Amino acid sequence: MPQFRDGEIKGIVIKKVESHSDNRGWLAEIFREDELESWFKPAMGYISVTYPGVVRGPHEHKEQTDYFCFLGNFSLYLWDNRKDSPTYMNKKIVRTAGKLIAVIPPGIVHAYKNTGEKDAVVLNFPDRLYAGPGKKEAVDEIRYEDGPESPFRVE
Repeated sequence: MPQFRDGEIKGIVIKKVESHSDNRGWLAEIFREDELESWFKPAMGYISVTYPGVVRGPHEHKEQTDYFCFLGNFSLYLWDNRKDSPTYMNKKIVRTAGKLIAVIPPGIVHAYKNTGEKDAVVLNFPDRLYAGPGKKEAVDEIRYEDGPESPFRVE
């Protein structure tokens, strides 16, 4: 089984979400066209709720970049599985603790776990349509969560 080492991962973007509060609640810009990476163009958006203690993933995409907005307490697990990357075989864990943006390019295996005591929300704005136009293509996912020999493990 390959051994990943702790380290930075080239191409990952992690940004704190700036929010503005008043007596009604809070508002935060998730993305702006003028602040996106020049190579990234979102194609769709979705929202998901993850229950406390639940893990989603690990999986990777061959072509898709994910643009996650985490709202809640998560541990985000990242493994650089790109053989041509200078950070190949690095792994990284990011704790979200509130509001955080993570841009994850193709070839990065990723998973996240709700580490809080309440349901938590994830918004995603990937640059590919799920299952392609009209949902008529293969889904761009390589799933690892059920592989007993998988090197991608979530604590």
